Amino acid sequence: MCAHVLVAEDDAMQAELIRRSLLAEGHTATVVHDGSAALDAVRRDRPDLVVLDLMLPVIDGFGVCRVLRRGDDIPVLMLTARAAEEDVLLGLELGADDYMTKPYSPRELMARIRTVLRRSGRAAGGRREDPLVRAAGLAVDPERHEVRCDGEPVECTPAEFQILLALVGEPERVFSRRQLLQCTRGFDRSSTERAIDVHIMNLRRKIEADPRRPVRLLTVFGVGYKLSGGRA
Repeated sequence: MCAHVLVAEDDAMQAELIRRSLLAEGHTATVVHDGSAALDAVRRDRPDLVVLDLMLPVIDGFGVCRVLRRGDDIPVLMLTARAAEEDVLLGLELGADDYMTKPYSPRELMARIRTVLRRSGRAAGGRREDPLVRAAGLAVDPERHEVRCDGEPVECTPAEFQILLALVGEPERVFSRRQLLQCTRGFDRSSTERAIDVHIMNLRRKIEADPRRPVRLLTVFGVGYKLSGGRA
């Protein structure tokens, strides 16, 4: 079961947790942080499911859902801290396929996502069968734990793989060292934020023509790192 999920969540930490959980399940994910960006991403990427936070800036989740239901059948799972019955009912009346309130367990969220995808027929034989996450000439396979650069296989340590998966999943997004460190937890528990620099240096040796003049894995001084080059 592989699907592409749009995560519209203004809390960056919550969004990252959902994204990593989706990748661990073999899905791909796009993350946005406001309602306008969510609608743009739906038009651009045609996701199989939208995980939609209710309290989004610019356009709230209700507004996004209204627009989607004017002529689109993409499943919507609303995710919000608002648990009042009228909010739940309004979300469902607007066409949300499911509704979860915060706090929630990532395991329950993934179970709900599987159920919505199964009901909608968007996975398990649906239109998206390619598990690869692609950008900037890189292809990362979260199911097989494989990386290719310009078609050639690249050997990565588990920590390097998780860092690259995060960067390729959101090209042009700047990740802080702390955010990248969180990606390696469970694989590299002894790492510190400075260890991320070493991982990046090693990755550059593997995917850059000239590691001293990188064109893919770029340093954003005072912030962290990003993958440049856009989606493949």
